[in-house]
Amino acid sequence: MQKKTRKQYSTEFKVKVVKEMLREEKTVGQLAAEYGVHSNMLYRWRDQALAGLTGLFSDQAAQELAQIASICNEIREAAHHLYAQGQYPTEWKIRRIITTRGAFKIPEVREAWKNLLRELDEEV
Repeated sequence: MQKKTRKQYSTEFKVKVVKEMLREEKTVGQLAAEYGVHSNMLYRWRDQALAGLTGLFSDQAAQELAQIASICNEIREAAHHLYAQGQYPTEWKIRRIITTRGAFKIPEVREAWKNLLRELDEEV
C-alpha cells in the first residue's frame, strides 16, 4: 500500500487564489473547482492572510516609533554636546548637527525638544 502524499502549494499560488477570493467576482465553489483545491482550504488560506495583516501594520507602527525615538536621542545628544561646549542649543544649531531632515516637523519630536529645553533651563 502506497502512502498518499499531500499536495504542496506555493506561496505565490495561495496569494493569487486569496486575492481572487477577496475580489468576490466568483464564488468560493467556483474558485475551488477552477484551481482544484477544496473550498475549506481556500477559507483557511483567506483566514491566514487576513490574520497576517494585523502584524503588517503593527510592525510599521513600531518602526515609526523606533525612528522617532532615534531622532529624539540624536537631538538630545547634540544638545548635550553643545551645552558641554558652553553653547546654548538652539533649534537652528541642532538642525545643522542632526542628519534627519524635517525632524522638527514631527509633533512628538517637537514635544521632546521642548521638554529637553526645559530640562536644560532647570540645570542652569
